[in-house]
Amino acid sequence: MLVGSVGLFNDNSSYGPNQIALMLAAGVASLVGLYLGESWRDMERAMVEGISLALKACLILLAVGSLIGSWMLAGTAPTVIYVGLGILDPSWFYPAALIICALVAISIGSSWTTAGTVGLALIGIAQIMDLSLPVTAGAIISGAYFGDKMSPLSDTTNLAPAMVGVDLFVHIRHMAWTTTPSFVISLILFTLIGWNSESVQAPAESIDAARNILSQNYTIAWPTILPLAILLVLAMRKVSALPTIAIGALSGCVVALIWQPVLVQAFGNPDGSLAGWLGSIKALFMAMADGFHIETGNESLDALLSRGGMSSMLNTIWLIMSAMCFGGVMEHTGLLQRIVDALLKGVHGTGSLITTTVLTAIGMNIIAADQYIAIVLPGRMYRVEFARRGLAPQNLSRTLEDAGTMTSALVPWNTCGAFMAATLGVPTLAYAPYAFLNLLNPVIAIIYGVTNFKITPLEEGPEVEPVTT
Repeated sequence: MLVGSVGLFNDNSSYGPNQIALMLAAGVASLVGLYLGESWRDMERAMVEGISLALKACLILLAVGSLIGSWMLAGTAPTVIYVGLGILDPSWFYPAALIICALVAISIGSSWTTAGTVGLALIGIAQIMDLSLPVTAGAIISGAYFGDKMSPLSDTTNLAPAMVGVDLFVHIRHMAWTTTPSFVISLILFTLIGWNSESVQAPAESIDAARNILSQNYTIAWPTILPLAILLVLAMRKVSALPTIAIGALSGCVVALIWQPVLVQAFGNPDGSLAGWLGSIKALFMAMADGFHIETGNESLDALLSRGGMSSMLNTIWLIMSAMCFGGVMEHTGLLQRIVDALLKGVHGTGSLITTTVLTAIGMNIIAADQYIAIVLPGRMYRVEFARRGLAPQNLSRTLEDAGTMTSALVPWNTCGAFMAATLGVPTLAYAPYAFLNLLNPVIAIIYGVTNFKITPLEEGPEVEPVTT
C-alpha cells in the first residue's frame, strides 16, 4: 500500500495517502492478531505505546517549527544566508555544505538540530544561487549523519553500543572504518556534481539583488546570530534536545524584539490597530504558531523566508503517529519476529549474518518507522548470534548504525525522513538519491562482512558488558 501510495501521489504521498496506507496496514495486522488469539485491548495498548515512543520526536518537531518561525522573524536565518551568499561559491557549495554540517553535527551530536539550523540556512543559500535543492539536502543530510554518527554526544551513537554491551569509544573507532570511506566518496561525488553543475555560472547580479533585499527588510548584524550561538552552546553542553531547541526559539523572540522592531510591528500589527507592545507579542505568537510571512517583492525570497511555525509540523506528526500504530501492532503480534526468524534461516557465515542484520535494520526503518527501533530490536535479536559465531560485539553495534541510523532519513514515513523533509522543505524521495553517505554506508558494511575486512573476532574484542533490558 505504501509503494502504491508513493507511486500514485508522488511527492504528495506524505500529505495523507501514506498515513491512510499505514493505518489500513495496522488494521490488517490487527485482524491477523485477532486470528492468532490476541485481544483487541492488548493490540490497542501496543499501538498507544508505539505512539508514546515517538512523542519525544513529536515535541521536538513542534519546537523546531517554532524555532524556524522565530528565527525568520529575528533575522537569524536571513543573516546566515546573507553572509553565506557572500563567501560560498556555487562551484564548491555542495562539498562545503557536507563539511560544514559534518563539523557542526560532530560538535553537538545531533543530525536533527544541524539540519534545522545550519541546514536550513544552506537550503536558503542554494535556493538563491539557483542550485539544486535535492542535491543540497542530500549534502546536508550526509554531513549531518556523519557527524551525528561519529560524535560521542549522539543518542544513537550511545544507544547502539549499549544494546550489545561494548565500550562507546571502541564502537566509534570501529565505525570509522566504514563511515570514513563513505564520507570521502560522498565528498568526491558532491565535488564532481558542483563542478559540472550548470548553476555554477549563476549571475552575480541575482546574488547581489538577494543580499540587497535581505538588508532592506532586515537589520543584518552579528547580534542576530545569538540564538544560533546559544543553541550550539547548549547542545555541546549536552542539554537535552527539546529544551535546547525551545530556548533557541525563545531567544529568537528576544532578538526579534530588540533588533527587528519595525519588522515585528509590521508582521503583528499591519493596520496599526493595537498598542505597540501588544502588536509585538502578537507577532511572536504568530511566528511560533503559524510561521513567519513576508512580502519583499521577490517571490522566490518570499517563499524562502515565509515558513516555520508549529502548525507546519502537524502533518509530519500525523505521519509519525500512523507509522508507530502500525509498528506497535506488528511487534506485539509477533509478526516482526516471524520475519527475523525466517531471515536467520539463510545465515551461514559472517557475510550473510551482517547482510541479514543490515536488511533487518533497514526493514525496521520501513516497517516500524523509527531509527531507535531499527537499532534496539536487531541489537536484541542478533546479539547472541554474533557471540555464537565468535564475532566481537562492536561488529554488531557498527552494523546497527551503518544500516539502522543511516537509512532512517531515506524512508518518507520514518520519523527521521519525515523530519528532514518537513524541516528542509525537500521531499524525502527527492533528496534520497543524493544522500550518498546514507546510501553507501550499508553497502560498505556488507562488503566488509563478505570480505571479512575489519571484522573483529570475539577473542580480540573487549569483554562484553551485561545488558539490562
